Amino acid sequence: MIDFGIDPEWIGAAALVLLLGAAAYWGFRAYQRSARRRALLARLGTVAFEAVHQVLVPDGMGGFIHIDHLLLTPRGVLVLDTRRVAGLIFGGDQMSDWTVLGRGRRYTFDNPQPALYDRIAAVKALSGDVPVEGRLLFSNVGKFTKGKPKWVLMLDGIEVEFPVVDRGMKSSPGFAPYLDAWSRLVSQLRPSPHLFTSL
Repeated sequence: MIDFGIDPEWIGAAALVLLLGAAAYWGFRAYQRSARRRALLARLGTVAFEAVHQVLVPDGMGGFIHIDHLLLTPRGVLVLDTRRVAGLIFGGDQMSDWTVLGRGRRYTFDNPQPALYDRIAAVKALSGDVPVEGRLLFSNVGKFTKGKPKWVLMLDGIEVEFPVVDRGMKSSPGFAPYLDAWSRLVSQLRPSPHLFTSL
């Protein structure tokens, strides 16, 4: 029998190097997610007077609906459902499934529009006469090659559709009903256990 003479200490050292490499990789990935999260929150903060993130909203039937982000903008309340989908995305208003091609694989996910409509309805029920809008906010790692379905917004375009707010407007008398509605809405929210989607 041939004895290759591998020192057990070398095996232990190699295992330690692999372990440290894996820890460094996952640590770097966690840092990237955290940095993307901070950047997203900072960006959303520029287009909103007030914001809450990762919350549960009463659905009117004794349950709750998860919402990624709720923003108070000059136009009213904005419901944002965020998605990080890498690759080419094919979706449409009448399609039950949207398809993604990327990284050598193909997969589908449910059309997110109906769920967004449910979220908007739940927020409207608590917001009184203040306008409520909703958007499906996709990260820039994906691309809709055949045109964007209704209510889809890419991260690069958020300041185009929702410009940076004028903070002075918040103290104007005409904005008081929006602030009152926002206070009523926020008082009925709960923290959500869902993971934060870092775009």
